[in-house]
Amino acid sequence: MADSESQQPQESSPTAAHVSVHSIHDQFEPMATYDLDRLSQAFETSARRWELIVYPSMFAFIILAAYGFYLVFSLAKDMHYMSISVDTNMTKLSNNMQSMADNMGQLTSNVRYMTLQVESMAQNVETLKPLLASIRKMDQSMQSITFAIHNIRSDTASITNSVGQGIGRPMSFMNNFAPW
Repeated sequence: MADSESQQPQESSPTAAHVSVHSIHDQFEPMATYDLDRLSQAFETSARRWELIVYPSMFAFIILAAYGFYLVFSLAKDMHYMSISVDTNMTKLSNNMQSMADNMGQLTSNVRYMTLQVESMAQNVETLKPLLASIRKMDQSMQSITFAIHNIRSDTASITNSVGQGIGRPMSFMNNFAPW
């Protein structure tokens, strides 16, 4: 039991606890220096690796950022030129649209006039219906006159034929006395 008491530190005195912490630290001090050197060396190696990655990446990022700025700047410049061009063309387009509106107004008035003329023609056609009836009657009358003239011609031919036979013989006798 005496051995167990000698192995346990006495907790009653504060200096004994202090000494024991220092003695533990002193035991691990050569090992801690080696670990710190190893950690420092690993950190430097890792930092060099990161420097090989980060610095070129930063350089590439700066180049890409400058190129992006150039693209945005040229896009803004192109948009400026395009807006000037669109503004100029819009002015011309608005003038042409005004001309088209005037022409459409003229076209509308011409269509109105044509509508009135067609309505007038429709009314004139309605007044022609009685005229068509009169023309039909006139056509029938012309057919009657043609038939009557045909009868007169037939009668005249018949009379000429009968007169020619009745007068033809005495006239041939009279023709013998004529000197000519």
